[in-house]
Amino acid sequence: MQLSAPPLPVDRHALIAQARRALLAQGASPVHTDVQPWITRSWQRCLASGLAPTQRATFDMVSAPALRRTQDANRPLLNAARPVLAQLTHAIAAMRYFAILTDARGIVVDVQGALDRQDRRASAIGRIGIDLSEAAVGTTAIGAALAELQPVWLHRGEHFLDDNSSYSCAGAPLFSPQGDCIGMLDLTGIDVPERPELRHLVARSARAMEDALLLQQPHALLLRLNWPGCALGGEGDGLLALDADGVVLGGNTAARQLLPLWASSPAAPTHCSDLIALPWMQLFDAARSRSAHPPLDLPLWSGLRLQGLARQPAHAAGRLADLHAPTVAGSREALRHPGPPMEAGASAPPPTAPLRQAETALIRQAVQDARGNVAEAARALGISRATVYRKLGTPKGPGRS
Repeated sequence: MQLSAPPLPVDRHALIAQARRALLAQGASPVHTDVQPWITRSWQRCLASGLAPTQRATFDMVSAPALRRTQDANRPLLNAARPVLAQLTHAIAAMRYFAILTDARGIVVDVQGALDRQDRRASAIGRIGIDLSEAAVGTTAIGAALAELQPVWLHRGEHFLDDNSSYSCAGAPLFSPQGDCIGMLDLTGIDVPERPELRHLVARSARAMEDALLLQQPHALLLRLNWPGCALGGEGDGLLALDADGVVLGGNTAARQLLPLWASSPAAPTHCSDLIALPWMQLFDAARSRSAHPPLDLPLWSGLRLQGLARQPAHAAGRLADLHAPTVAGSREALRHPGPPMEAGASAPPPTAPLRQAETALIRQAVQDARGNVAEAARALGISRATVYRKLGTPKGPGRS
């Protein structure tokens, strides 16, 4: 039996060129699976902004005062990125790629790696202060990562401007500890073979920068999170930074994925007890323990469970000792409680009462001052109504306020 010849491989770049012609001539969306939807959206944004593929690519520098302001504003990011960029450029040293770091607007704030200054195409984009936003230079990994907020790979003809068709780029957005996009990391090569695996490398490097940015923020406790069965202590952990009162100061991308309740309201102060269904002081107790102990079992209010490791930075040891002092003043709620002094005869915990008992007594007093209105008491204490119910062990019925 005669075997049929295998089908000829499809030229992906020919399909991309065909899709570009269809979009530019008729405004039709590409039907080929080789053209990612985010590329189509970027092309359409470029057309809507008045760009044309045949126009010259101009790589404009921002003004000197604007550049100084940009560098000053991004100093924490630059400090966090420096060791990661050193590792990254070592990994790509033999591939004729270089790394570009931008702010949230697409302004270049750092360039590292094997940059051939004799090549005009490299020197055009490899300068601090250049505007590489989508509005300025069309579809690039830089503009697309900032617009789509996801890692991307862009090769040659997938760029919008013809002048940029010699570049190949991988890009990933960078997020602050509070979840805001603060910039992006890009790997660019010129007249190089297609290397889509660089999308994974750039995404991994961006997450490492985010972790370093979080760790350089002052905090009293760092909570590493992961699913049960996953080894804790690696780069895949969710990181949650807490202050001495258990309030969440920030976290990394993995933590926002593990704790979507916190990620859904980044602007509102969140206490760790609103996320994890156990007494929050247990996290600090575990952090203070110098003996080896298994990962903490962390039940969530959703019913899911995580595992965690609680660690304190060296400078926080004294503050944590103060936090555990058995006084009413050590309570977060006591510090936030703006109500009048307790009435004579009211039941107040003695100074030697454990902190959790003092906390509960103060919440009960706030509810009593609010004449049983839990919502009003929660507002006065600066905590959520759900936290009041949990602390008091009171079921929240449909008729309760």
